[in-house]
Order: sequence, then C-alpha cells, then structure tokens
Amino acid sequence: MMVRNTATRPAPVVLRIGEVAKLTGLTTRTLRYWEELGLISPSSYRGRGERLYTQPDMARAIRIRDLQELLGFSLAEVRVVLDTEDIDVLDQLRSEYRWGDASPPRRRELVDEAIEANDRLLERLEDTLARIGAFRNERAAKAVRLRELRDELGQ
Repeated sequence: MMVRNTATRPAPVVLRIGEVAKLTGLTTRTLRYWEELGLISPSSYRGRGERLYTQPDMARAIRIRDLQELLGFSLAEVRVVLDTEDIDVLDQLRSEYRWGDASPPRRRELVDEAIEANDRLLERLEDTLARIGAFRNERAAKAVRLRELRDELGQ
C-alpha cells in the first residue's frame, strides 16, 4: 500500500521591503541596490511597485549581508559565491522532497542531487577558507617583519 503525502503546503510568509530591512538589519536602499545588481529579487510586486519578499528571499539577503560583513567579500565576490551555491537548486530539491508526490527511487535521486549540490558548496567553502588562511598568513608574516624592523631600529 502506497501512502501519499497529503500534507498541504503552508502559505508562504510575504514581507514588504521595510519589514525585510528591519529583520535583517539592512536598509531599503541596500535591498533596492542589490536588486539593481541582480543579487536579490523580490518574489512579487504589489500595486505601485511595492516589493514583496518570501522567507527564502530574506534568507538570501541575510546570506549576502553575512558574506560582506563576516567575510569581507565585495559584491562581485558575493555574486560568485551565490552563483556557486545556487540556492534555488537546493530549495527546489527540498521542496520536491517534502511536498512532492515522489516515489522512493525519485526521493533517492533528490537526496543524491542535494548531496552533489552540498559537495559543491563545501568545495567552494574550502577554497574560500584556503584563500582567507593564505591572506592571514601573509599579514602575520608582515607583522613579524615590521616588529623585527622596529627592533633593528632600536628602542
């Protein structure tokens, strides 16, 4: 006997640009600018061009913010990371797995696809961490040389 997934999909939470700005600590101007650059896109618009964002849209905004603030990435670097991560693919896989009416073989395929996508993310992260580590080592070596120079110049 095959059991079907009869759960209904919850209605997505929709937020206005000001609400997203407040929840993420960003400004509406920043969100609009990122939209102009193609880094983020509202899920829909309401009358008079009011931007509407869903939870995944807000998660993407937080991701961009974190890449900039925590890792010091430029917007060009952020674009590369986002393109590599391809968040939409993971979201689609997750959605089809949870809410789709997939057979067990298809569910296994979905998990395999998610593993591949995650492995690509890990590879990108390892590369990023290696570059950050190399930069840190350069700065540490520079600090040692500067201190040695100071000591050579005398007290």
